[in-house]
Amino acid sequence: MKKNEPQNRARVMLITGATSGFGESTAYHAAQAGFQLILTGRRQDRLNALKVAVGPAVLMILVFDVRDREATAHALASIPDDWVPDVLVNNAGLAVGKEPLDEGLYEDWNRMIDTNVKGLLHVSRELAPRMRFGSQIINMGSIAGRQAYGGGAVYNASKFAVVGLTQAMRIDLLPRGIQVSEVAPGAAKTEFSNVRFKADAQMAEDVYQGFEPLSSQDVAEAVMFIADRPQHVCIQEILIAPAAQASVNHLRRIQL
Repeated sequence: MKKNEPQNRARVMLITGATSGFGESTAYHAAQAGFQLILTGRRQDRLNALKVAVGPAVLMILVFDVRDREATAHALASIPDDWVPDVLVNNAGLAVGKEPLDEGLYEDWNRMIDTNVKGLLHVSRELAPRMRFGSQIINMGSIAGRQAYGGGAVYNASKFAVVGLTQAMRIDLLPRGIQVSEVAPGAAKTEFSNVRFKADAQMAEDVYQGFEPLSSQDVAEAVMFIADRPQHVCIQEILIAPAAQASVNHLRRIQL
């Protein structure tokens, strides 16, 4: 619990993209830390299962796609004033495809930009006006938002945008006492590569051959470290990578 927070009120965390990966792990960690939770995502069945698994810490689940501005606004408007989040984790995001720019698919590009950039904006625009002094927004970025790589142009662009948005949001929301932070993971083994390679399990698995990647728990712990600082402390950004990764393109792989 943050300094100056009323002792009889549990803090509320809203997590987008809570149905898998970083979002799902953050939900478990936040519940253990005493947060009450609002969990959002596109997959009703997974949200229902997560609500059961996490238990009474879950205040509500909201099923919507962050790409859909009207659906996002409608769902978030249903949150009672007493449950407006103290911590918003903008976790929903994805990469799709790894073609070079001259072979890229517009559908993939739109999906990444609409989720990673516009989705973050949709959720933040709806909730930020209702958030209290001392609240936090934690945006999920990526090492790909610092370093470009071949076949990642639009994903890179979307995550570079998250860096810029985070910095500008921090300035815009400073007068209202709302902190804005970013967690930027390197190679992490979640559903990320399975989505990127459109369910090609072998290609997804090959990404992690020869080294130990981050787990979703590793990244969730970084999110919680930010969320649990005293109110006078703002961790503006955390770049977290596996020990075997020096940059987006430099990995120490052990041949088995």
